[in-house]
Amino acid sequence: MARTRLHIGQLLVQTTRHFQTELYRRLADAGLEGLRVPHTHVSAYIEADGSRLSDLARKARMTMPAMLELVDDLERLGYAERKPDPTDRRAKLIVLTDKGWDAMRTGHRIIAELEADYARALGRKRFGEFTASFQELLDHVGAGEADARS
Repeated sequence: MARTRLHIGQLLVQTTRHFQTELYRRLADAGLEGLRVPHTHVSAYIEADGSRLSDLARKARMTMPAMLELVDDLERLGYAERKPDPTDRRAKLIVLTDKGWDAMRTGHRIIAELEADYARALGRKRFGEFTASFQELLDHVGAGEADARS
């Protein structure tokens, strides 16, 4: 009996769950202890020169208290710190520490390994077509979200 294809939402959620679980397992195996999947809400949006808490929360579509909890956790673990914002002395920027930058580099290496695993599973050509199509779809729906905000 042929398996029914999951709808796009299920495909996205289940693939994301697998990707995040494997990424964070490999980060732990690489010695980066304490990092959890929710920390992705910070690492995905933090700017190289630092980000305000409010900007991180907005980009991640999270409440300020929820983002604050994640940033506090990353600060406690030594991956991030707060520094004065040079453009507004009342504000603070969340910046990565050297340990945080090392974690980001390790994460990028592991992501490349995961993509190579996926390319082997599908074949390089199919994986390339899949990622190009997925990027095109994301650009399309992202443009629709930008239009809705205007």
